[in-house]
Amino acid sequence: MAPDGRPSPAAGRLRPPGLGLLLAEARAIFEFNASFLLSPLLMQAPRGDGHPVLTLPGFLASDLSMAPMRHYLGELGYATEAWRMGRNVGGLGRMRGLLLDRLAGIYRDTTRKVSIVGWSLGGVYARDLALQAPELVRYVVTLGSPFAGDVRATNATRLYEAMSGEIVEAHPELRAAISGDLPVPTTSIYSRADGIVNWRTCQLCPSDTAENIEIHLASHVGLGVNPASLWAVADRLAQAEGQFKQFDRAGPFAIAYAPPEQAQST
Repeated sequence: MAPDGRPSPAAGRLRPPGLGLLLAEARAIFEFNASFLLSPLLMQAPRGDGHPVLTLPGFLASDLSMAPMRHYLGELGYATEAWRMGRNVGGLGRMRGLLLDRLAGIYRDTTRKVSIVGWSLGGVYARDLALQAPELVRYVVTLGSPFAGDVRATNATRLYEAMSGEIVEAHPELRAAISGDLPVPTTSIYSRADGIVNWRTCQLCPSDTAENIEIHLASHVGLGVNPASLWAVADRLAQAEGQFKQFDRAGPFAIAYAPPEQAQST
């Protein structure tokens, strides 16, 4: 295990989630329905200050997958932005420049720093953007994103490599940087019940500006529509620019969150 508590290559390969968890991903529809039913409660989350929020979809997903997130954040007062690049078929090396151009365009149009919410592979892109242009980024939230340790420990690795033409371990120095500390505040949201990504690869090293939030029983596919996840994203983005405090797990969805010490353990 690495000194920061996350898996290291020396610790051996991690396994992707098992078949049972993979099949259980179908519960995402119930997470979406729960958010719809609990929408009056969700609207009690802290309101935004109008700054732009860029949403980045996961592997093989499109802007449609992030539409519920954008709608929710828009209702709370944020200026939400889609990535506008069609279906995400992967390729970190290929996408870096295109995403930086998109980020710079939003900053140019709004003259405000941009928060980024990335789901799964989209979260890997989000962390890379924060490294490339920290002067443009206000906050990064990742949802079930495999950026740390053995990033091959997913049930999508082979498909990713086939579709993107890029092996997961490509750009090792870049991958190491993405897994490290970011120059902007960041939150990693994940679930041990994730059926696509081994949850250990989603853990960052906690600090004064970085934290893990574990959501009990959430699915990978449902993390972007799970009510507890939506609340946590809204709460994190509502912090004033340049300020950071650890997530308060009290509130209407308190039962859904693991204690901070559990979210930091492997």
